[in-house]
Amino acid sequence: MRFCKKFSIFFSLLAVSWYAFAAANSINVKSAELTFSEDVILLNADFDISFGPSIEEAINKGVPLTFLVEFQIVEPHQYWFDDEIVTVSKPIQLSYHALTRQYLVSYDVHQKSFESLHEARQQLAVVRDWRVAVKSQLEKSEFYRAALLMRLDKGKLPKAIQVDAISSENWNLASPIYSWPVKDLK
Repeated sequence: MRFCKKFSIFFSLLAVSWYAFAAANSINVKSAELTFSEDVILLNADFDISFGPSIEEAINKGVPLTFLVEFQIVEPHQYWFDDEIVTVSKPIQLSYHALTRQYLVSYDVHQKSFESLHEARQQLAVVRDWRVAVKSQLEKSEFYRAALLMRLDKGKLPKAIQVDAISSENWNLASPIYSWPVKDLK
């Protein structure tokens, strides 16, 4: 009986430590919404991003990380494949500049610098007014679904790290797909 109790305690501790390790590297979509302005559809989204020690160490050693925000609008069909209406992606790069001791978040043609990794991660976690479609691509009478995810683009990592990233769970950084109905087409 004592063996069973020790055995269950051991597995409980193992499960808790695995969960803590898995939670160290994570991306989750907290919220996402589409807004309609003039003739365009804009996306606003908030992510919850956590880095584990290995990714933080890589950033602090100057390894640039490129994240892809991927968005899609589909017209679902019951007995056939969904029709892709819009599919777009947006790269966002996070890097550390050792000379100035600043973290840089670069997207499109914009770049912002931050004193701490925490501040840079907060900027990385926010997407505002991203033009994802034109209203004329959608018909008012149809039902559409939107989907969003963010992931680390392992193809943009330096080659030496790409080899490690293939076999290591530390570099598998992607959010689950966040999906919602597109409403109020005006």
